[in-house]
Amino acid sequence: VGATKRTSMPVYSVMQYLQEMGYRCIPVNEKAAANGESILGERAFAKVSDIPQKVDIVDVFLRSDRVGPVVDDAISAGAGAVWTQLGVSVDSDAASRARDRGLVVIQNRCPRIDIPRLNILT
Repeated sequence: VGATKRTSMPVYSVMQYLQEMGYRCIPVNEKAAANGESILGERAFAKVSDIPQKVDIVDVFLRSDRVGPVVDDAISAGAGAVWTQLGVSVDSDAASRARDRGLVVIQNRCPRIDIPRLNILT
């Protein structure tokens, strides 16, 4: 969530890296979705719950004060986890709601850093 076509933004390079590692990344960006745009070859959606496929992980590149509604959307979409990027946290109520519904909540971490560090394979 927070995907962009701007190649200078960290979200772009993280999404690109995840794709190179074999993950399918579906961008969530309201404006891009409204304009029918694709980002890194994938159609953009306005919300996680608009994605027609099962979503395993919702990777969030937004300010912490905007994460709560994304967590609720991830819950309604049946996602397996919410992962917030470096410097981004989930408020405790939203994190509790997610955990109570069975989602894993990872905060203030970056998959671009953690996947190679932990040697996680697709």
